[in-house]
Amino acid sequence: MRILDLATIRQALQGLDLLPLIESGFEAYSAGRANVPPIGELLMDEGEVHIKYGCISGDPYYVIKVASSFHANPARGLPAGDGLMLLCSQSTGEVVAVLHDKAHLTDLRTAVAGAIAAKYLAPKAVECIGIMGTGVQARLQLTALRDVVACRDVLVWGRNPQRLQDYASDMADSGFNIETSVDAGDIAARCNLIVTNTAATAPILRAGQIRPGTHISAMGSDTPDKQELDAGILAGADLVVADSIEQCHLRGEIAQALNTGKIDASGLLEIGDIIGGRSPGRTEPAQISVFDSTGVAVQDMMIARAVFEAIDEV
Repeated sequence: MRILDLATIRQALQGLDLLPLIESGFEAYSAGRANVPPIGELLMDEGEVHIKYGCISGDPYYVIKVASSFHANPARGLPAGDGLMLLCSQSTGEVVAVLHDKAHLTDLRTAVAGAIAAKYLAPKAVECIGIMGTGVQARLQLTALRDVVACRDVLVWGRNPQRLQDYASDMADSGFNIETSVDAGDIAARCNLIVTNTAATAPILRAGQIRPGTHISAMGSDTPDKQELDAGILAGADLVVADSIEQCHLRGEIAQALNTGKIDASGLLEIGDIIGGRSPGRTEPAQISVFDSTGVAVQDMMIARAVFEAIDEV
C-alpha cells in the first residue's frame, strides 16, 4: 500500500488532462457500467462529511472517498475542506493506495464537471461568465472554463465586499477580465453562462431574472437542504440535466424543484447520456439549460486512478 501526500498528488496532476477522464466516468455511469451506492452523509452543527464510493465494470480499482466541509474553518486559519481517497483492487479488495488529498481532488473533479457542463450546454456565444461565490470552488470553476469557453469577461457575485476584492486580486493573472458585484441581479442581467458555487439554503437567483439563451451550472447544492436556484428556473428551462438522476431525486436543485411540484422527473437528462450521444444537449441558441451537480463517485474513481497511475511517471 502506498500513501500519497498532497505534494505528490499535485505533482502527478501536472501532466493530466482531467476533462476527458471525468467525461468517460459520467458516460460509464449513465450507460449502466458503474456501481455507485447511495451517498453516505454526516451533517453536523459545524460542518458536513460526505462518503462516496463505487466502481466501474472492467476497471482494476474501486474507490472510497471521504470529504468534509467546515465553512467556518477559514476564520480559524484552517482550510474549509479536508479528506482522502482509498484506491482498492477490484480483484482482491486490497488497499492499493491512500491519497491524502485534503479534498483537493474533490475540488478539482467538481471544477472539471462544471467545465464539461459548459462544453455541452453553454451557448456558443458566451457574452460574459457569471461566477456566484468567492471561495475555492469559485476560483477553480473559472480556471477550468478557460479551455472550453472563449469568453474572458467575468462578473463575480458575493455578499462580502472584502472577499470579492480578494477574489479579484487572486485571479488578476488568470487571463480573465474580472468585475465584481454584490447584486445577484447583475449576474442574471449580464451573463449567459452562470456558475453557482455557494452553500446557500435559499435561492440566490430567481426565475424572472434569467434571460433566454442562458446556461446555469449549479455546483453548490449537494445536500437535501441546500438550494441556489429558484425552482421556477428549472420549471422554465428547456434542458434540466443531472449528473445522476437517482441522486438528484434526493439532493440538489432538482430535488428542491421536484419537492415543490414545479417539475416532474420525466424530462430530466443525464450529462453522461449527452456525452455518449444518447441524448441531445443544447440545440437552439435561445434555450435555457441547467446542470445540477451533486457529485458522483465515478468522478472520484477516474481522478484517483489517474493520479495513482501517473505517480510512477513523475
